[in-house]
Amino acid sequence: QVQLVESGGGLVQPGGSLRLSCAASGNIFRITSMGWYRQAPGKERELVATITSGGSANYADSVKDRFTISRDNAKKTVTLQMNSLRPEDTAAYYCTTNLANGIQYWGKGTLVTVSS
Repeated sequence: QVQLVESGGGLVQPGGSLRLSCAASGNIFRITSMGWYRQAPGKERELVATITSGGSANYADSVKDRFTISRDNAKKTVTLQMNSLRPEDTAAYYCTTNLANGIQYWGKGTLVTVSS
């Protein structure tokens, strides 16, 4: 089994930056892709960014010029550097990972609030 633990959420002013981190524990199956989703009140959960084991990244259009996803395969971690934050970025951010057997795991989420 795999457990995901997120950290780095909090309160930040518009235009500021935050860095989210997610660590995966367990080594039953090889991790393929990892990523971040977010869900704001009254909205559906949406993709923020994903990254494959080879380092290929994919971003939502709303964040592609402001956010950067990266990973450390040895440490089984994924990070999301968020710059130029806007109030509409306010949401619960969830870490996710896909294993080689096709099973997907989710973290419990970390809150990001962008407000002055």
